[in-house]
Amino acid sequence: VTGGSSGIGKCIAIECYKQGAFITLIARDENKLLQTKKEIEKYSVNDKQVVLCISVDVSKDYEQVENVLKQAQEKLGPVDMLVNCAGTSVTGKFEEIEVNSFERLMAVNYLGSVYPSRAVIATMKERRMGRIVFVSSQAGQLGLFGYTAYSPTKFALRGLAEALQMEVKPYNVYVTVAYPPDTDTPGFAEESKTKPLETKLISETSSVCQAEQVARVIVKDAIQGNFNSSVGSDGYMLSILTSGMSPVTSLTEGLQQVVCMGIFRIIGLFYLGSFDSIVRRCMMQREKSESADKTE
Repeated sequence: VTGGSSGIGKCIAIECYKQGAFITLIARDENKLLQTKKEIEKYSVNDKQVVLCISVDVSKDYEQVENVLKQAQEKLGPVDMLVNCAGTSVTGKFEEIEVNSFERLMAVNYLGSVYPSRAVIATMKERRMGRIVFVSSQAGQLGLFGYTAYSPTKFALRGLAEALQMEVKPYNVYVTVAYPPDTDTPGFAEESKTKPLETKLISETSSVCQAEQVARVIVKDAIQGNFNSSVGSDGYMLSILTSGMSPVTSLTEGLQQVVCMGIFRIIGLFYLGSFDSIVRRCMMQREKSESADKTE
């Protein structure tokens, strides 16, 4: 599990450990990793289970990522499931976000998933088994105000997942893309400090999920080999609306998409209208405030 020292990544690791898995946690902060390791070990179901910690930046040096994953496989055996959960966020208006933030987010959120996946895929194909999970976001299904740096990196994971799934499906290797909503994590709390007012108001139109709930859904979908993993009714609607040419796990799933697409598009247009209204109101209030300041 990359990004496994906190948030959704940590909860996914706990969920897998509860099911008897051996866990390798990958993150940058060694102290947080060791703290998380102790927390996860409380949930062991047998004496043989192991939690291995590796401190590495998965977005910087592919060879380093490949080497540490090779070491992990030598210690614990081949990777059955890789969960790419390392990620970060920057919010703000497009012209106000530092240019290097776009580069950093693409490195962490996209290449930080490419490198670990690239390092394990050959072994999975040889063994004719494996699961790769990409943790995207609902902001990877729908571009929103304030997320011009973040959303594209999460959209990119979808393109990678679709292309990769077509390559590895004949080898019995399955890819899952998870689209969690706003989730109560340290990363979300940090992001909320700098969110523009428009982004906050749009986010408040749906509730904040708990990381444990999101983790349970992702692990279940990954084990079942589902391509899409969504949480709650809003997540279900978005997954239907954005299904496009993405693979389906069953005929039933495909039929649901066909039947529900039209009505969900109508509902979606109401949502988009309300988001546009929020943005316009905020702009008018800001202009009124600036105008009042000038007259003073």
